[in-house]
Amino acid sequence: MKGGVGGDVAAAPAGPPPSPSLEWKFSQVFGERTAGEEVQEVDIISAIEFDKTGDHLATGDRGGRVVLFERTDTKEHVGSRRELERVDYPVSRHPEFRYKTEFQSHEPEFDYLKSLEIEEKINKIRWCQTANGALFLLSTNDKTIKYWKIQEKKVKKISEMNIDSSKAAGNGSVASSSVCSSPKQCLANGGYGDKVYSSLGNDLSFPPGGIPSLRLPVVVVTSNEASLVARCRRVYAHAHDYHINSISNNSDGETFISADDLRINLWNLEISNQSFNIVDVKPTNMEDLTEVITSAEFHPTHCNMLAYSSSKGSVRLIDLRQSALCDSHSKLFEEQEAPGSRSFFTEIIASISDIKFAKNGRYILSRDYMTLKLWDINMDSGPVSTFQVHEYLRPKLCDLYENDSIFDKFECCLSGDGMRVATGSYSNLFRVFGCPPGSTEAITLEASKNPMRRQVQTPSRPSRSLSSSITRVVRRGADSAGVDANGNSFDFTTKLLHLAWHPTENSIACAAANSLYMYYA
Repeated sequence: MKGGVGGDVAAAPAGPPPSPSLEWKFSQVFGERTAGEEVQEVDIISAIEFDKTGDHLATGDRGGRVVLFERTDTKEHVGSRRELERVDYPVSRHPEFRYKTEFQSHEPEFDYLKSLEIEEKINKIRWCQTANGALFLLSTNDKTIKYWKIQEKKVKKISEMNIDSSKAAGNGSVASSSVCSSPKQCLANGGYGDKVYSSLGNDLSFPPGGIPSLRLPVVVVTSNEASLVARCRRVYAHAHDYHINSISNNSDGETFISADDLRINLWNLEISNQSFNIVDVKPTNMEDLTEVITSAEFHPTHCNMLAYSSSKGSVRLIDLRQSALCDSHSKLFEEQEAPGSRSFFTEIIASISDIKFAKNGRYILSRDYMTLKLWDINMDSGPVSTFQVHEYLRPKLCDLYENDSIFDKFECCLSGDGMRVATGSYSNLFRVFGCPPGSTEAITLEASKNPMRRQVQTPSRPSRSLSSSITRVVRRGADSAGVDANGNSFDFTTKLLHLAWHPTENSIACAAANSLYMYYA
């Protein structure tokens, strides 16, 4: 069935009747650019992640920094959000966040053995379980994973000094210099003596009876000020020959996986010098290599299950209980190629750039270059839903290949209730689709303060070919300064690769270059 302009929606998983399309509104923007302002490469956001509660948001950038934001709108009421919901307290405000802190996670390195530069860009961020009021997260660049602890520490100040009042004049104030105005010789500690006690001398001696008044500070907490301190607890390095594309926490709270092009490794959070290789697709002869691993993620509740995707458009589900090296999969999810549809670009656009499990673990969402697919892990015959993200670009695949845009890796995300999915596109656009059967929800939004400005009415009469009707509109719109009636643009330099859905509410955070935009519905 048709899912709006540019979005075909196939059969979806059984569920409640489709709800009406959401109306998305602008909430906040961090790092907004002024008109004509140049974006520094190091400031471009490369990773976004909400924690499980949705009260914290982390972003990573190409400069190796991690920036944390915390939610503020729930702190105005007494009690936690869950308590308010339990007593049916009307929570009418949309999520609001504020800047919390930032720290330098990775620095540029150089691999002298391979003569390769390792850039500091943050590829992925994953939140870990909190403990004792501290936040924990994993961040990774191409080669090295780091485990960070972020904790508030009370600011301690010197409140007083144990100075004898009779000597106070000699000592001076706490902040004063040790220069004395007395004609007598002044000791370093503020006392007096007939003999000069030089700290530079080799025969240093103390006056009889000891030093009368040492300036020792009495340190107490004198204010409610607290500073956030980020400390690297562990570094997991030297385990990947190829660039790390994924990290994922296990539901057991103790282990996590990291994946590169050919291997997936299993780590214990407490052990940084040892990992177990659980998937290895490297052939004996590299000339026989036909596909690589593109993304991997643990099942949200079953600690023995994980899924990984490949450049051939398949998703494999593996069970860690089967064997130590899980080269054989439990289930394989792939869509059969339609006869006569093969072209030069078929394999390139089939490559999956990201996969995500639904919160309940029943469904897997995958993103390839042109589509989003929703898979039921109990049904490996094909996807239960397919959503066309930017079908109007199909005639432009040749241009996309020439400027390397066809290799862009777009992320995807699901709402907490599993009713909607979202992913990015070009011209800072992102798409939101409804999953339930019969849903025609297929909304195009722009990462700007007016997200709905690209919206047009879905044609009421069915068209014979959705793709051809889009192509006609694009061509017609191309005559008017490059903007068509549907808002479909060919600006491949502005791409929305990274976005995340709040775990419990209809709120999306997405990155447009160095700007973080937040929307709610």
